[in-house]
Amino acid sequence: MIKAVLIDLSGTLHIENQAISGCVEALKRLREKELYIKFVTNTTKESKRILHQRLTQLGFDVNKEDILSSLTAARNLIDQRNLKPMLMLEQAALEDFEGVACPSTDTPNAVIVGLAPTEFHYEKLNEAFRHLQAGAQLIAIHAGKYYKRSDGLALGPGFFVKGLEYSAECTAEVVGKPNSSFFLSALGSQNKPEEAIMIGDDVTDDIQGAMKAGLRGYLVQTGKYKVGDEGKISPPPSAVFPSFVEAVENILTQIE
Repeated sequence: MIKAVLIDLSGTLHIENQAISGCVEALKRLREKELYIKFVTNTTKESKRILHQRLTQLGFDVNKEDILSSLTAARNLIDQRNLKPMLMLEQAALEDFEGVACPSTDTPNAVIVGLAPTEFHYEKLNEAFRHLQAGAQLIAIHAGKYYKRSDGLALGPGFFVKGLEYSAECTAEVVGKPNSSFFLSALGSQNKPEEAIMIGDDVTDDIQGAMKAGLRGYLVQTGKYKVGDEGKISPPPSAVFPSFVEAVENILTQIE
C-alpha cells in the first residue's frame, strides 16, 4: 500500500529555471489522489521562500509548508543546540538563518556548510579551518558530490566538506539527505516508511538514504543521474524510471 510520496526537487522536477518535460502535469495528477506528499530537498543556495517562488513560477502546484529543506533542518539544529555558527552559505539562503550567525565580537562554536560557490575560496575556507582547529563543530547541511545545472554537472558542497574534515581532522555531522532522520521527519508521525516512496535523481542521497530509512526508492534518469548509477548501491533501487512522469504513472497504477 502506498500512502505517502516524498519528492526531490532539483534534477527530479526541474533543473534551475526549467521544468523537466511533463513533470508539472504529472505532479498535478499525483496531487489529485489521497496521498501524503512532501517535497524534500538538499537545495541550500536559496531560502525556502525563494525556492517556493521558483517552483510556482515554473507552474508546479507546491505549498510552501510542504517543502522540507535541509536548510530548515539545519536552522532547527542550531536553535536546539544554541549554537553560534560561522555560516558558509549563499546570500540568497541567509534569510532562513536570520539572527543566528555568530557576532563578529565572539568566536563560533560551529561551522555550517551549504552549497555556497561564492564562499568557497581560500580565505573563507581557511577561516573555517581555524575555527574547527579551535574546537568548533563541522555541520554539513548536506554533502552532495555534485548536482545538475543547465550547463552540466557542478561540484556539490561535499568536496569542500571532505577537505575541511581532512585538514582539521574532524568528522562532519550531515543534516539533510541521506540522513534517515531527515526522511522520517518528512513523513511525520502519521506515515509508516514501508507505506512510502521516495522519488529522486541521486542514487545515494535520495534512494539509498530513503531505503535505509525503510522507504521504497524510485530512481529517475534525469538531473544528475549517470548511466549505471542503479548498480552503485546494494540493495538496488526499488525501481528505475526515465523520469518523474513514468514514476508517477507507476504509482497511479498501484493505487487505482
